[in-house]
Amino acid sequence: MMMSMIMLILSIYFMIIFMTNIWKMFILILNLFMMMFLMFKYNIYFNYYWNKIFYNLGMDKISFSLSLLTIWIMILSIMTMTLKTKNKKIFMNLMLFMTLTLLLSFLSMNMMTFYIYFETSLIPIILIIMGWGYQIDRIQASMYMLFYTLVGSLPLLIMIMLIQQNNNTSMMNILWMKNIYNMNNLYLFLIMNMAFFIKMPMYMLHLWLPKAHTEAPISGSMVLAGIMLKLGSYGLYRSMMIFPNMMTSMNIYMIIISLIGSLISSLICMNQNDLKVIVAYSSIVHMSMLLSSMFTLYKMSFKGSLLMMIAHGLCSSGMFFLVNLNYERIQSRSMFMNKNLINILPSLTLWWFLLSIANFSAPPSMNLFSEMLMLNSLIQWNSLLIFIIIFISFFSTCYSIFIYSFSQYGKINIYFNFKSINCKEYLIIIMHWLPLNLLFLNLNLFIYLIKIYL
Repeated sequence: MMMSMIMLILSIYFMIIFMTNIWKMFILILNLFMMMFLMFKYNIYFNYYWNKIFYNLGMDKISFSLSLLTIWIMILSIMTMTLKTKNKKIFMNLMLFMTLTLLLSFLSMNMMTFYIYFETSLIPIILIIMGWGYQIDRIQASMYMLFYTLVGSLPLLIMIMLIQQNNNTSMMNILWMKNIYNMNNLYLFLIMNMAFFIKMPMYMLHLWLPKAHTEAPISGSMVLAGIMLKLGSYGLYRSMMIFPNMMTSMNIYMIIISLIGSLISSLICMNQNDLKVIVAYSSIVHMSMLLSSMFTLYKMSFKGSLLMMIAHGLCSSGMFFLVNLNYERIQSRSMFMNKNLINILPSLTLWWFLLSIANFSAPPSMNLFSEMLMLNSLIQWNSLLIFIIIFISFFSTCYSIFIYSFSQYGKINIYFNFKSINCKEYLIIIMHWLPLNLLFLNLNLFIYLIKIYL
């Protein structure tokens, strides 16, 4: 069944050339999602660390969860296509190629093939930003993203080649069991992990993210926030399993930098008037918290981090879609223009409220359960961190309430020809919210079945 799933992934890309109907391609991706779900349903208990598909392709619980997230977000981002979308065939070609590279990134057991797919996934998202972006600054945004990523990528390639030379293998499952690297070298630590820190993004390496989100079309923003940021945390998880001693010696610096960066980012959110920039910086807040939690190297932190990857992917993607619904009608993302929407679109106000409270971890969203595990691990690591965590939680709540209240209330500042929200757009919002708030009914799929060996 796993081999047939991979063959279906490959066939999607080649069939795009002969297809003109978008809904046929959508059904293909939906079938792929159902195949993976059924495969998981009948094969819940993985026999070993990895369940191999073919040679250097395989999956464990984390890669499987992120693969499902990839297909889910890709389906929703393809559904955002409208009649105004230009060059639909090229756009679909890029989206499906990106689906293929992202899935193969998560399913790679070999570090070199993971690196190749990790870097290849950058090409379609840059082309989407450059070709379908809104303003002329999209060229600058895509170049920011390209060069930030390339700075961290070459050192990672050199490190993978060094691992291959010293161990005669770069298979992750073999390197996990060997656990031979006991070095505590700062330079090797940065060489190995800089690409992942940039991709997450870690604070101070984050400047490409607000620009890329601001200039990207809605489907690009959904994929960028929902999936591509998870490539960094996924790669960091894999490197932590190979270099546990090196991570332990460096974790105090990373935890402090990430928590302070998370606090500063939450303050920046409260000082912005562009709705998309606020949601982009809220992604930095969440991913910095995830990064600091992972560096405690507790089992609880890894479980919470996986839940946060899934929860943030759904919540952030849904928030970007809501911002885009306003932008398509008002032609502005400014807080000063997006006012009094509760009287114009009262039914959309409910979804703004539900996704905003999910953004600051209100129950029963999966953000709550993930933050409970992550914050517990940080406080267990050092109880003094509770003081900075209190401020991060408070300001996160503040900017989520800020983005909701300022957009829904106030005096209307603009008059325009308005069109209502259609059923397809409501469906996309519901498909973001439902898994985010119903997965807590079966959290054992993510928590209890994850086997983490340090």
